[in-house]
Amino acid sequence: MRIWDIPPEKLCRNHLLGEHRELHAMWSIITNNKKAYSNHPETRRWRGKLKALYIRHEKLVTEMGNRGYKHHTPLNEKFATGECEQTEFVTPYEEQVELLRKKCCGCRV
Repeated sequence: MRIWDIPPEKLCRNHLLGEHRELHAMWSIITNNKKAYSNHPETRRWRGKLKALYIRHEKLVTEMGNRGYKHHTPLNEKFATGECEQTEFVTPYEEQVELLRKKCCGCRV
């Protein structure tokens, strides 16, 4: 489970759509207080920062629209509470860039 900290416009198709899918899973785990993945480091870093997660989702959706994808899964904004900026990282930004570079997947990092 991963929510990248890379700007969505730099992500390849697979990472953009994959992150969108994982973000919805993360949102569901936190907003529905699910036990599965509740102690995963990526989940823990978003607790208390659903506003930031909502903002990330909107940025992903904007980029998806820019690429011609239709979006049919909005998040419920009433749950978008807490901090509006993510300042914690499971993997530092520079390492995320390097991970994507090594994949040779089309991400523009």
